[in-house]
Amino acid sequence: MDFSFLNDTLVILVATVAVVVLFLRMGLSPILGYLVVGVWVGPYALGWVYDIEHIKTFAEFGVVFLLFTIGLEFSTSVLMRMKASVLGLGSAQVLLTAALTTAVAIAIGLRLESALVVGGVVAMSSTALVTKQLADQVELHTRHGRNSVGILLFQDLMVVPFLILVASLSGAAKQASTITVVTALLEGVLALLVIFAFGRWVLKPLFREVARFHSAELFTLTVLLVVLCSSWLTGFIGLTFALGAFLAGVMLSETEFRHQVESEIRPFRDVLLGLFFITVGMMLDVTVLPDTWPLVLALFVALILLKLLLIAGFCRMGGWNGAVSMRTGLILAHGGEFGFAILILAMDGEVLRPDEGQIILAAMLFSMALAPIIIRHNGIITSTLLPRSAERSRQEIRNQIMDRSRSLNQHVIVCGFGRVGQHSVDFLSEHHIPCMAIDLDSELVQKGMAEKQPVSYGDAGSLELLHACGLGRASALVVSMIDFNTAIKIISHVRAVYPDLPIIVRTRKEIHLYQLYQSGATEVVADTFGSDQMLTLEMLRRYRLSQSAGEQGVCF
Repeated sequence: MDFSFLNDTLVILVATVAVVVLFLRMGLSPILGYLVVGVWVGPYALGWVYDIEHIKTFAEFGVVFLLFTIGLEFSTSVLMRMKASVLGLGSAQVLLTAALTTAVAIAIGLRLESALVVGGVVAMSSTALVTKQLADQVELHTRHGRNSVGILLFQDLMVVPFLILVASLSGAAKQASTITVVTALLEGVLALLVIFAFGRWVLKPLFREVARFHSAELFTLTVLLVVLCSSWLTGFIGLTFALGAFLAGVMLSETEFRHQVESEIRPFRDVLLGLFFITVGMMLDVTVLPDTWPLVLALFVALILLKLLLIAGFCRMGGWNGAVSMRTGLILAHGGEFGFAILILAMDGEVLRPDEGQIILAAMLFSMALAPIIIRHNGIITSTLLPRSAERSRQEIRNQIMDRSRSLNQHVIVCGFGRVGQHSVDFLSEHHIPCMAIDLDSELVQKGMAEKQPVSYGDAGSLELLHACGLGRASALVVSMIDFNTAIKIISHVRAVYPDLPIIVRTRKEIHLYQLYQSGATEVVADTFGSDQMLTLEMLRRYRLSQSAGEQGVCF
């Protein structure tokens, strides 16, 4: 029996555990550790793993599952609200970045075919890296987070035309005529319609039927089937597997099972995503770096600066302030996994020479290695580079909140203005209890303000902004958002200064109950069935928020 694949897997696992533990102890991103492991054990360094094809196959599913879980965060209504960032910022960034990079590549002596490929490669950023890092930092739904995700979605859509272009230049496929491109686009539209129709009329009844059996194994198998079928459909017609997975997640986000689905799929996602970054590191031939490092360094710096300035500039032209624009540019100023896909196809088709390909690969890999650090500290970097703009942005938000909260006293602050947050505000208003909500979703806030709702834009995790909401005068704090890390952050900040303030927290997972209570929550509502139930009249009376002692304890 051939144990080579098992041996390779064990080598990768041992090295990964050791390196990731070391990186976490140093406070560095695990993603950087995965890249180091790939370079270290790959065929061009220590050579402990030579055959990476089997590992690459599994690793690709890491990106698939990541995009699926990200899709769970974005319903169709949210995506419609993001059309400006997807079609506006995304199209401008991809097209102009590719055009400028192509022009520069031709100017330094590359052939037109090679220059076009380099333009497509540089235009891409890492969807996997950015979305995971922003989700971990609870910045996915901030203004700069939404801009970044919108641009990334357009980049993912543009992978298909770039791959068709590379295939036609290499002769690996028939010439990409107008008819070929139009046919591919029509097939893509048809696939999207099929996925949306399936999601609307099949997914919800299917999962309700599966849930009747109360079988965790059957539920997990059904989730895997949906993800892989959707990915297969988009892959079959020439689109990326990840796009199909993302759309499947969007469809499931409309159902009451979205959070259970996310908890079931997360273990698969994290392990396979780590493998993906390891395989990226394995592709780098470190033996050529001593001779090519000046070119690698020049391309590395040019890549980061070009994308940073272009993206920040487009955001400014789109009406965003300097701080938001800079943070968006910093988040996307690196290479990406789909750029690697374009690059590898070009190297295999001899559109790029091996030495040219390795220089580009090294620059992209170094940019991805630096990206987690830049993304983690994007706020600090922006405050350092643009102190006046960053302070002005914070002051604008703080002043707007203070203006709306100035007349409030003994009120309830609601953190989060999603579905449950809106119902909480309505419930409080119905019982004549003054309240104010705060949320990072600018679209939800604008809609709420248009409807004369007491809501303002801001980060509920910021104690400064909670003080602007009148935290010192508040009678209670309601945390209606379901993100566990955000809830812990809010509770710990508030408890440090107001140990007696009632804090009512919502959670989807019963396993978080103990940790939330330990952090200082006064009351934790386990919203395990996706209902709108959050506040009750009994709870209001318990914390002396309601003066209507004769009312019944009816749930809202």
